[in-house]
Amino acid sequence: MPKHVIVGAGPVGSAAARLLAADGNEVALVSRSGAGVTIAGVRRIAADAADDAALQSIAGNAEVIYNCASPAYHRWSTQWPPLATALLSAAERSGAVLATVSNLYCYGAVSTPMTESTPLAPNSVKGKVRTQMWLDALAWHEAGRIRATEVRSADYIGGDAQSHLGARVVPRVLAGKRVQVLGSADATHTWTYVDDVARLLVAVGGDERAWGKPWHTPSNPPRTQREAVDDLARVAGVPTVPVGLLPRAALRVLGLINPVIRELPEVAYQLAAPFVMDSTAAQQTFGLAPTPWEQVLHATVDHYRSK
Repeated sequence: MPKHVIVGAGPVGSAAARLLAADGNEVALVSRSGAGVTIAGVRRIAADAADDAALQSIAGNAEVIYNCASPAYHRWSTQWPPLATALLSAAERSGAVLATVSNLYCYGAVSTPMTESTPLAPNSVKGKVRTQMWLDALAWHEAGRIRATEVRSADYIGGDAQSHLGARVVPRVLAGKRVQVLGSADATHTWTYVDDVARLLVAVGGDERAWGKPWHTPSNPPRTQREAVDDLARVAGVPTVPVGLLPRAALRVLGLINPVIRELPEVAYQLAAPFVMDSTAAQQTFGLAPTPWEQVLHATVDHYRSK
């Protein structure tokens, strides 16, 4: 039975674990605590994946290692490098494919839809960290040391994913309360459903056509933040709520006490102007289509109503 090791038990890692276990694979889901919802056929392991020896003992004989880790947002520059290095080493020693979950920070500010061939031009500290991770993995791949691929997605929607359409917005929509968004409420923006990330991740891990390349997760046509909030209200069967902008001054004040919010101005450009991702390549290569937007909306509303 093929062995799959998933590092990171967040929404994407857990969704990938369900998919792999449902196909009869041996699945190990690694996180610092080892806690989380029980998934049939999935073995939860408590370990620090940045510990090279610990990760290698878990990943021995693995067919694929999936990097779904999510270090603290304000600690990317210190926590990602050792974790990324440990993952590269584990993939090399085990012979496993390394499939990494990433984002669009590597492209910086753009004026046209992003494709996998869009130049890497990070304009933030976080973007530079993620870009270097891919360049390192690609260098090891091209040197024949590992087989690597990367899945890049837009801002998430669905489940408990940290998102601009997540816990800060959906509960307020359901309660009929005013919503404040970052950047522009009317700039077009691509949103990626968490389950679609997991589907592409599993696909690229097992398909040699994917290796040595990045891939954009199949995503629906872009929606502005205002349109997305209106869509959520419609599907929830509640009146449309007012959508305003989160004042920069308020963001600065909140950042004094919340380190995650303190980091948001660095990437606010992604919501201030059109930020659109093209996922044609993955859709055509792997025969994957994004989950229909209406279904995504219903799943998101149902999730928050069940909490």
